Parts: sequence; C-alpha cells; structure tokens
Amino acid sequence: MRRRQFLEHVVSASSCCGLAGILKAQAAGAKKVVLRSSWQTVNIGDIAHTPGVLRLLEKHLPNVEVWLWASKLDNGVDRVLAENFPHVRILNGESDIQQAFRQCDFLLHGSGASFVAERDVRRWHEATGKPFGVYGITLGQRSSSATQNASDDSMSRTIGLLSQAAFVFFRDSVSLAYAKGKGCSCPKMQFGPDGAFAADLRDAQAAAKFLEQNKLEAGKFLCCIPRLRYTPYWTIPSKQAAFDEIKHLRNEEMKEHDHAQLREAVVRVIEETDLKVLVCPEDQTQMQVGYDLIYSQLNSSIRERVVWRPNYWLTGEAISTYICSAGLFGNEMHSPIMCIGHGIPAIVCRFAEQTSKGTMWRDIGLSDWLFDLDDPTQVDRIVPAVLEMAKQPEKAKDKAFAARGRVEELQSETMSILNSSLS
Repeated sequence: MRRRQFLEHVVSASSCCGLAGILKAQAAGAKKVVLRSSWQTVNIGDIAHTPGVLRLLEKHLPNVEVWLWASKLDNGVDRVLAENFPHVRILNGESDIQQAFRQCDFLLHGSGASFVAERDVRRWHEATGKPFGVYGITLGQRSSSATQNASDDSMSRTIGLLSQAAFVFFRDSVSLAYAKGKGCSCPKMQFGPDGAFAADLRDAQAAAKFLEQNKLEAGKFLCCIPRLRYTPYWTIPSKQAAFDEIKHLRNEEMKEHDHAQLREAVVRVIEETDLKVLVCPEDQTQMQVGYDLIYSQLNSSIRERVVWRPNYWLTGEAISTYICSAGLFGNEMHSPIMCIGHGIPAIVCRFAEQTSKGTMWRDIGLSDWLFDLDDPTQVDRIVPAVLEMAKQPEKAKDKAFAARGRVEELQSETMSILNSSLS
C-alpha cells in the first residue's frame, strides 16, 4: 500500500490516534533524506524543481522519509507543497536544521542552475560526515567581477566537494564534461534529468477558467514564452535587487534579435493554421516582455487569435494549461521541461547567458527542437520548426513521448542509485 493511501486509511479508520503518532509509527526505522531545494518562487521553473524531485522520491523510494530544507516558500508555494506532499516535513528555522543534521541519513541537493546550496552541503559534510548527493545541476565557469584566480580557486573548492559526493547527476552533458575536465573524482557521475521533468502539480480549475475566458480550446493553441538575456530582477519588488546597468544594456541590445523569430512564428501559425497562440510567462518579469516584444507588435487581425496573459501564475496552473496545448515554443527552459515531462511538444531557443542547460535537449533526443540564438545559421530554422510542430501534431507528439520515455528511464536509474547509496 502506498504511503498516501495508508495515511488516508488509518486517518479515516482511527479517531483515537493523532496523525503525528501515525507518522511516527510509520516512519520508525525508515531512512531519512533531507532535500535541499526550493531556491525561489518568482519563476515557475524554480518552483517545479522541488515537487519534481519529491514526486520521484515518493514514486521510487516510498519507504524513505523526506525532510525539505527550503530557501524560499513564499507566494503560496508552501501551501501548494503541503497539500501535495503532506508526508514531507518542511524544516522551519535553525533548530529544525540541527535536528535534520542529527536524524537524517542523507542530504540530497536538488536541481538548480548551479551547485546552488554548496555552502550548506559543505556544512552538512563537515558537521556530520554523512553521505550526500547532487541531483540534476548545471556546472560551468562562473562569470564574476572577481579576478580569474579567485574564480578558479572557488571552482577548485566546488570540484573538491563534489568529489566527496556519493553521486552527482548533471542535467546537461556539457556540465558533466566540464566537471570531468576539472578533475572531479566523484565515483558516480552521469547525466541526470532536471527534477522539474517530474513536476506534476495541477490547478485544473484555474486553468479551465482562464482557457474559457480567453476562448482557448484544448489542442487548438500553442504557448509562446519570451525571455530577455538576463532576468531583470530589479523590476520585481519582492526581490529588492539593485538595478544592473550592464545587464540592462545587454537586454536592450538583444531583445529584438531574440524575439523577432518568436513574433514571426506567431504570425505564421495564425496565418497558416487554425491554431491560436497564448503568450505567457515563466517568471514574474515576462508578462511585460511578452506584451512589448510580441503581442503589441502584431497587427490587429493577427491579435484576434493571440492571447496575452497579463499576470503571473504558479506551476500547477501553468502545467494544467500546457497539457491542454498543442505545444510550446520560446526562449525559456523549464516550461519546455514541464511540457516534455507530460508528453507535450516543446521547442527551446537558447543563448550563452543561459549557461549550458539548454543542451539537455540534445541529451534526451530533441536536437531538432533546440536552437542557439547566437548562431546565425540556426535562427532561420526556428519558424519552420514551429510550423512543423503546429501542422504535424501527431508526429510532434510522438517525438515528445519518446523524449519523455528517455527521461523516465533515467529517472528510474538515478533513483536506483540513490537507493543504493542509502543502503
């Protein structure tokens, strides 16, 4: 019997035993894993990392007790996780962290743009001597205003710590090659999909309401996601980030280049198919980007079948919308990841500022749906690829399902390695 089914059964069957007592009895003797994850909530992809890995743990290691050590759980994400993963203990403050250090058997660093919580993993390693692993990260030379020597020294320390891990799964093969080239000697290193592939949060009610209000029918629209070279965090009040003139100037320099092909793809889809297009965000800055660089520049006849989403959403509503679509294209990474995780076609346009993460599309067999905006020879192929996806939906679905199958095989393999490490 699965853990959730067990809990539902015993809670309904017993009125004399509290849930805390049930959980304590059930967890007796179980291995305990602390998941270090949840980096921020202003991006639905960063939100998706955590429920993705939690779902994999629940599916493949149902007898393991999971404690979540999160960085950020605001914007209602704490409620979403509690509702979807009631058996997961969320650490609250230093006393809980200390308890996790004493009682948990293994620390798992979740998926991220880098070795995000390196300092915390180092603290765990030095304080407990217990094993740890890293699940689905990108690794590369860090861009910094510090001297190159300082950067090299920092990476050397990073490689030294990763070499002590039970395993390190890199979410793109470029990062894996980089780590090997830097001398990482971890005994188990391989490509391992980003945890967000397994994110299966839902908010079907909100999605259905939005689709109905905007006359978007299931299977009859594509999603399009814009992105600037650098996320302008300084425009998000909750981030309290300082204005970065260098990044802003780079965004201004490249914004037309990076969105012209998306805009043209929207126009051609409207002109040549019966599909509509939804311009939607992955982070809190992209509603305005989508309006300025795509929607507002379309002529009125095209705009009649284009919907611009003016507000941010959480991962559950986004996924519930994506699975109703005929596919997705754009300059982001994690919405395509969530699409492929559910067998929905997705085209990725990438650039150097995004690190090497986009190359994971090659690793899961989707080279035909990966385009480098910094390579002029690839830019002209974007619109034809979007049109092919729109006009040949069955072929596109088959390709997406094949990629999902590849991802699921790797997820099973990586969870088996984690299980062995716990043993």
